[in-house]
Amino acid sequence: MEPITTKQRILNSPLTRIILGILVCFITFIIAQQLTGKTLELTSLNKNYRNLIKGIISSATVICTYIYFFKKYEKREVKEFSSKGIAKYIIVGTLIGAILQSLTILVIFFKGGFEIVSSNPISNIIIPLTIAFTIAIFEEILIRGIIFRIVEEKLGSYISLLITAIIFGALHLANPNSTLLSGLCVGIEAGLLMGSAYICARNLWFPIAIHFAWNFMQSGIFGAVTSGNEKTNSLLTTKITGNQLITGGEFGPEATIQAIIFCVFASIILMKLSKNKLVNPYWKRETASNNNEVTQPLQEVQKV
Repeated sequence: MEPITTKQRILNSPLTRIILGILVCFITFIIAQQLTGKTLELTSLNKNYRNLIKGIISSATVICTYIYFFKKYEKREVKEFSSKGIAKYIIVGTLIGAILQSLTILVIFFKGGFEIVSSNPISNIIIPLTIAFTIAIFEEILIRGIIFRIVEEKLGSYISLLITAIIFGALHLANPNSTLLSGLCVGIEAGLLMGSAYICARNLWFPIAIHFAWNFMQSGIFGAVTSGNEKTNSLLTTKITGNQLITGGEFGPEATIQAIIFCVFASIILMKLSKNKLVNPYWKRETASNNNEVTQPLQEVQKV
């Protein structure tokens, strides 16, 4: 066996793979957005439809880039974007995200803090729909597809889940109207829920669908603020008032007690369903190997 060179050791290190993966996907996404946007400006299409097409093309481009890059770099089949079971994971994931968000809003309604002011044309959902699926695809590729997956290989499922939940929550601290509490809420809710969804399905379609449905229902249907950002057009024009612990205040329903409860409960269920798909940290695998214990290889655990 040929000795591993310093260059190979650096290129194969988890940190290098994470940094290069993020850079490649991030740059590709930005370039695709810019090029598609400028091209569509030359057409007579409505601005909303231009944004929709731009979102579809840039999202498809970053998915293809991720698959090609890691197939070549890691010399493996990229199973996290496998077409096997794709319809099931997208449908079930969308239902889970929609139900969790609806339950969160339902609590506000029962507390008397949710008022429907008016209903709007169906065309109002184009912008929130575009934003929801674009953000879901991009963020899940970066956080779960790259960071979670690579950290999990070394440190195991539980530690990777904790690390990516902290990162995800911290990233949202830069959002408008964000507070330490809202960042903590997002980390617990989305960080744990999406990570658990990835472990359960061993593909990215499932967490992408949950993430998309959660955001879309929140902003596109219920007309609420999403992650502190400015309100978009929505199917319903609503007024949300009351205790910030129940409404989330200016950050939106994600920063609520009930959102944490519902999402943590869903995460626990997904983790229970994933007990045979959990990955142990490398030191436990080495100990088991030294003791001649039978352990399931990481690549087998990750099969869909």
